[in-house]
Amino acid sequence: MNIDDLPGAGPTCVPMDVQRVQADSVEAAQDHVAEETPIALVYNGQPFAVMLGTPLDLEDFALGFSWTEGIIASLEEFHGVEVEAEETGFSVYVSVPHERVEALAARRRSLTGRTGCGLCGRQMLEDALRPVPPVPRSGPVPADVVARAHAGLAAGQTLNALTGAVHAAGWADRSGEIALVREDVGRHNALDKLIGALLRSGLPRADGLVVVTSRASYEMVQKTASAGIGTMSAVSAPTALAVRTARAAGLRLLGFSRGGRHTVYAPAPDSP
Repeated sequence: MNIDDLPGAGPTCVPMDVQRVQADSVEAAQDHVAEETPIALVYNGQPFAVMLGTPLDLEDFALGFSWTEGIIASLEEFHGVEVEAEETGFSVYVSVPHERVEALAARRRSLTGRTGCGLCGRQMLEDALRPVPPVPRSGPVPADVVARAHAGLAAGQTLNALTGAVHAAGWADRSGEIALVREDVGRHNALDKLIGALLRSGLPRADGLVVVTSRASYEMVQKTASAGIGTMSAVSAPTALAVRTARAAGLRLLGFSRGGRHTVYAPAPDSP
């Protein structure tokens, strides 16, 4: 459900008066600015994390975040979600098995997640780099398929078309046709939303690829692998840690995917 449809929910972008300045003129205008708001994730009544993000598709976000953070291990453990608008943001109340909440106490983040960094605030170094599961090995993806997927992702960015300020993550089938797109001011949030939507949809996620409008960081690779998706394609560069992680997990990692070209960073070139 779109968060705009919830009673009392705020907009995903707001109109603001601005000035457009050129070398020889100043013009009054109105612009659409993407909203960024605190989103509190609460499990069985226990606060776990506060992220800054776009108040859109928060049910998908809660499910995807719960999955990629290892809070749940199956859809059956995701018992329900409620979104409540607060004075300063949104609270997302998630119901999971009691033993899962007990396990959270051992690795509680209790963080304020900055928009650009999903790892900020982790309390333990050991928790920052969690094991990444192996993914089904996928073969090479033709350049035209990658280009088609990224073109479809761009076409599906309705909020970014208004604001120019949000990231997107999309899932495409092996022909490059986009089936799902999710947007957020935070790239990690957009990917969590996409993974949540994928889990709900029942689409064969291992048979497609994830395309993202950002660089490929470690956490983007970790989240994609945790969803059992074998290929990620990013419009920008990966980090060295992301490449090492992708190679270890067997995930095919593509970077600089633009203009009909891309660079293959994983698997390693000498791999079969």
